[in-house]
Amino acid sequence: MRDPAKAQNPQVDPRHCRYRLRIAQSRIHRWGVYAEEFIPKRHKVIEYTGEKISRRETKRRAGGDLNYLFTLDGYWTIDGAVGGSGAEFINHSCDPNCHAVIVRGHILYVALRDIEPGEELTVDYRFEPDVPTVRCICGMQRCRGTINLPKQTKARPRAQERAAGCT
Repeated sequence: MRDPAKAQNPQVDPRHCRYRLRIAQSRIHRWGVYAEEFIPKRHKVIEYTGEKISRRETKRRAGGDLNYLFTLDGYWTIDGAVGGSGAEFINHSCDPNCHAVIVRGHILYVALRDIEPGEELTVDYRFEPDVPTVRCICGMQRCRGTINLPKQTKARPRAQERAAGCT
C-alpha cells in the first residue's frame, strides 16, 4: 500500500545508504535527493528498495500520474512507492552523477564522479525509445530533450551493468 504521508514528507532510509543524504525540493522535479557529505567516484551511494511486483502488477500501477517503478529484470519490477529507501526520489538528468548497477537482484546507485555536499543526485533513467516519449526538464547543457534514449542508441545490456562494479 502506498503511504500518502511519505509523499508529503519524504525521507531517506539510512539503512540503505552509505553516505548521509537528505530529500528536499528539486529544481528538476518535485523532490530530489541531495548529498550531505562528499561521495567519491565509483562508491555505492544508496540501494533502490521497494515492493517487488510482477509484470502484470507493474502495468496496473504504471497508469498513474506519478510512479516510482524500476525494472529489475524481464519479469520483476521494484515499486519504490511501497517501502522505498528514498532512492525513488532521485531525479533524471541527461548528464547524471550516478548510475544504476544491478547486483544479485539488488539495484544500487553508484557515483559516476565525485559528488560534493549539497549536490543533487541524478541518474539517466534511460527509458527505451519504443515507449511513450517523456519530455526531459533536467536543464543540463547536454540535455537530449527526452528521458527516452534516442532511437539509434541501444540500452546497455544488463550483463554489462552487473559487471560495472562498485566500491
